[in-house]
Amino acid sequence: MLSFQLISTVRLGIKSLMLHKLRSALTMLGIIFGVCSVIAMLAIGEGASYEAQEAIKKLGSNNILIRSLKPPEAARQQGGGGPRGMQLKYGLTYEDGARLQSTIPGVRRVLPMRIIRENVRFSRNELPCQVIGTLPFYTEVSGAEIVRGRFLCDQDELHQNNICVITAGLAQRLFAIEDPLQHALKIDAFYYRVVGILRERSKPEQRTQAGKMEGEPLDNNVYIPLSASRTRFGEVLIRRSAGSFEAEEVQLHQITVQMQDSAAVETADPQIKTALKRFHDQNDYELIVPLELLRQAEATKRRFNIVLGSIAAISLLVGGIGIMNIMLANVTERTREIGVRRALGAKRRDITLQFLVETVVLSVGGGLIGVAVGMLTPLIVSHATDMKTIVTVWSVLVAFGISGAVGIVFGLYPARAAALLDPIEALRHE
Repeated sequence: MLSFQLISTVRLGIKSLMLHKLRSALTMLGIIFGVCSVIAMLAIGEGASYEAQEAIKKLGSNNILIRSLKPPEAARQQGGGGPRGMQLKYGLTYEDGARLQSTIPGVRRVLPMRIIRENVRFSRNELPCQVIGTLPFYTEVSGAEIVRGRFLCDQDELHQNNICVITAGLAQRLFAIEDPLQHALKIDAFYYRVVGILRERSKPEQRTQAGKMEGEPLDNNVYIPLSASRTRFGEVLIRRSAGSFEAEEVQLHQITVQMQDSAAVETADPQIKTALKRFHDQNDYELIVPLELLRQAEATKRRFNIVLGSIAAISLLVGGIGIMNIMLANVTERTREIGVRRALGAKRRDITLQFLVETVVLSVGGGLIGVAVGMLTPLIVSHATDMKTIVTVWSVLVAFGISGAVGIVFGLYPARAAALLDPIEALRHE
């Protein structure tokens, strides 16, 4: 009996709303835009956060990156305050790597890297690249993937072999129709046989002793044995300009310390800082801990979602106010109808339920349409801007749930106002 009465009330509410189709549609617009904006804004924020977190994860949550950094005072001297032709010595050393491997508890591997900017030639093609001297286990630490061929091996490092592995992007740009594995590249005065093609899991930061390579592809990388890099290029790197030269002695540009697990990363971070500070008189290095960056990114994501959700929720609030305004107008217009129903035996709760049902129908109907539009909007944004968007189940449920709650909260006052009308006065209303 109760369910039949509820169904009849819902039908009556829908029939009353259909008598004023345009007004009902305009009333629903506030809820539609509110739900749509909540879902779309959270989807855009979730996508941006996902990309940032993935970039950090690719650095390795169990890794600690240490990079050579030109001291500010040395940069000022070399930039104009100091004599031309001067030689700077700074950055990480091979001893730093060996010391970290032997003294820091929980270290699995220490991966040294030298990063040198050089032009790479094949036939008539020439491209500026990063020549990276490293050890054979680079792929295991960085997560890079060998597409074809192989990576460096222990024999290459031991015998300082003139072999190289190039990134897939460089292979496409340097070799038009040739097979890279059948040719050699010329770097400086030496030829290096290509033995493998590699796909980077992440794009290394362009921070070399020769400055940033702005406007150049980030995956123009050539990997050679660390021993060959040390022998072929030496420790002192020279840049000539306007009849003068600037020389920098940097043994290693980066050291990646791979720890056993995340717990070891947290304990090793201060220990590494202490160990390096003891043997470096100047501030010529920086530590990057991806695990800390990941946690900061997650915290930023939570704050970002709260801000976006709060901004979008204002639209739902405005939509709720619009519903309340229309329903109060409906109460005034239908005062005589309310009096007739009360005179025929309808109770106050029946009147309250009738108007509350109409409000919920408006808000839930607008919420369903808003969900559909809100899920479609991120797809359009992704297609139009190549921006990654992620629609989460919780954002849809929260947006739809709030739209239903808005209907109840903002419809309760007009419904109660209708129910509290005096039946006699309501019948006299014109």
